[in-house]
Amino acid sequence: MESLRSILPAARSLVVFEAAGRQGSFTRAAEELGITQAAVSLAVRNLEERLDLPLFIRRHRAVELTEAGKRLHADVSFGLTSIRKSAGELRSLRSERHVTLSASTAFASLWMLPRLPRFREDLPDIDLRIQTSDRDIDILGENVPLAIRAGREGSWPGCESALFAEEKIQPIVSPAYIEQFGMPETDAHIALHRLIHLEEPFRPAMDWADWFAARGLSPPAKAKGLLINDHVLVMQAVLAGQGIGLGWHHLSDHMVQSGQLLRLGRHPLSTGNGFFVVWPSEAPLSDTVKRVRDWLLAAPPAS
Repeated sequence: MESLRSILPAARSLVVFEAAGRQGSFTRAAEELGITQAAVSLAVRNLEERLDLPLFIRRHRAVELTEAGKRLHADVSFGLTSIRKSAGELRSLRSERHVTLSASTAFASLWMLPRLPRFREDLPDIDLRIQTSDRDIDILGENVPLAIRAGREGSWPGCESALFAEEKIQPIVSPAYIEQFGMPETDAHIALHRLIHLEEPFRPAMDWADWFAARGLSPPAKAKGLLINDHVLVMQAVLAGQGIGLGWHHLSDHMVQSGQLLRLGRHPLSTGNGFFVVWPSEAPLSDTVKRVRDWLLAAPPAS
């Protein structure tokens, strides 16, 4: 099988060919690329000789792609557009206006997305890239400037951190569910209702058995209700009136305040853990990253 290098000349010839085909003129292509008309003609001729096919019909003051030329031009244009897009995205990752934030899908969906309009209003000159993953990625190894992480102070070697929110957990339910099934009178009565269980596969998270135990109660003898392995889907199921779920205060506050959800029980359960904004300590933060960090720590309300 022939290699690509043996079939095609240097990438520069493809760039010249794309411009000539798009402009329909060797002269205008030369002006666009800042080279001579003779250089365009030579590059195209070398490409035609390599392919052993005519790519253009030469006219007096214009050129027209042949059928073979049209086919190649479409593929070359697509490829160069993809390369330009990728290069632009890579450049933006290095620019001062672009900041990457690593976070769980739950944080991105339930905390960050409702506040994006406020973020754009407060920091209009900064482009935020939210990077989510099933597992917490290595902040230092992946060169991530900012991350939201759950744990305790000092849990991330080589990084500094600031407390974003204490971990407070409380059962949550939709008004529609309460209207249909009634309000549990005590924490113990919650066990008699339809529960929505979070089975977190990668990050440690409190479940219903832990919650009942922390309240000094016996959990249901058998898991009763809906089992879901993603907290965002748990919240969607609760909002849809499918049962009672465990809600983290910092993720559900705006839905409680808007009346979409109700909290059960008088007091939340505080675990002693927290959610932190974390960043590498080995290099000073840019002013742009500092502004995003400080904005997160200010915890603006959802729009």
